[in-house]
Amino acid sequence: MSTSSFQPTRPLPYGRQFITDADVEAVTDTLRSDYLTQGPKVAEFEQQFASYVGARYAVAVSNGTAALHLCALALNVQPGQRVITTPITFAASANCVRYCGGEVHFADIDPTTALIDLKAVRQLLESHPKGYFHGLIPVDFAGLPVDMEEARALANEFGLWIIEDSCHAPGGFFIDSEGQNQRCGNGRYADLAIFSFHPVKHIATGEGGMITTNREDLYQELLKLRTHGITKDPAQMERHDGGWYMEMQELGYNYRMPDMLCALGISQLSRADVGLTRRRQLARQYDAAFAEMPGVRPLAGAIGHAYHLYVIQVEDRKKLYNFLRQHQIFAQVHYIPVHTMPYYQQLGWMPGTFPLAENYYAHCLSIPLFPSLTDQEQDYVVACIQEFVEQQQD
Repeated sequence: MSTSSFQPTRPLPYGRQFITDADVEAVTDTLRSDYLTQGPKVAEFEQQFASYVGARYAVAVSNGTAALHLCALALNVQPGQRVITTPITFAASANCVRYCGGEVHFADIDPTTALIDLKAVRQLLESHPKGYFHGLIPVDFAGLPVDMEEARALANEFGLWIIEDSCHAPGGFFIDSEGQNQRCGNGRYADLAIFSFHPVKHIATGEGGMITTNREDLYQELLKLRTHGITKDPAQMERHDGGWYMEMQELGYNYRMPDMLCALGISQLSRADVGLTRRRQLARQYDAAFAEMPGVRPLAGAIGHAYHLYVIQVEDRKKLYNFLRQHQIFAQVHYIPVHTMPYYQQLGWMPGTFPLAENYYAHCLSIPLFPSLTDQEQDYVVACIQEFVEQQQD
């Protein structure tokens, strides 16, 4: 297809929310109810989301970063404790450790997937005495699940807890050693998992997040930390003065998610699998289009990939980025390696430390992928990239 034969009627970003009349009605109904926050829609969303991913418990929070912070607090991250994560992620995956005074360490990526390389994690762990590291935060980057069974075995061997950052991967799964599908965030291997409901994510509520776990002790702790460290449960209180009574038992935060957003989340969740099916269909169509296109290298896929992002790698990323913008295609880069950010350089991390992550960053580009993207719009994206490739060959 020539780029001149079709012009999109709207700009094409890398991701876009899909809001239906049913979504609007769900929010409107809640706005007319007695509760705008701390009402029944919160528990309803939590229960439905826990069921969707296959976990025992879910805790709705104000955003994905709040989810990460609460997880670090619940796991009692202390100043000086050391936690490993990937440099290819949004900064919050690392920042949550810093919020608690912990030290962040990085392990390089697998260049075929951009996931944290668990072999590199092992090398890092083995280069220090046991007990030197305390935790691991793997990221299901772009929607491709980390092999959490392997990660759990590694964590058990070295005495680590695990927070699975599944912001990109609700509905994603990997296949375990027994051939069973293991959904991201189901709590079988990670102590805690977190999700985000930012507008470009699978489930869009504007802002919002979720923590899932199978551990009741962490669940109860999260409920308190989410609401100022306060409990109203008589079984947990030191005394009970009456029906009004509550106790602040520790320093917590206001990280609650309001009922209006939970109502939107419930509505979005009801068609999450429809959106996931469309994402996977679009990804297959991109795979076919790029299979024979020289100089365009998509990241590796898998059957359980949730495809929050579709990432290609090209030689001259900046030139392609600008070319696409000229054609109303607003691609994005995911991510600038965390260890190269000025804040982390102030802590001693330097460019050149993780060459695979940095090489990936130099060439990566996330192109449009969202359920409401039409086949014709996708063809236009591919045609523009094809035109760019041909121009580079001239």
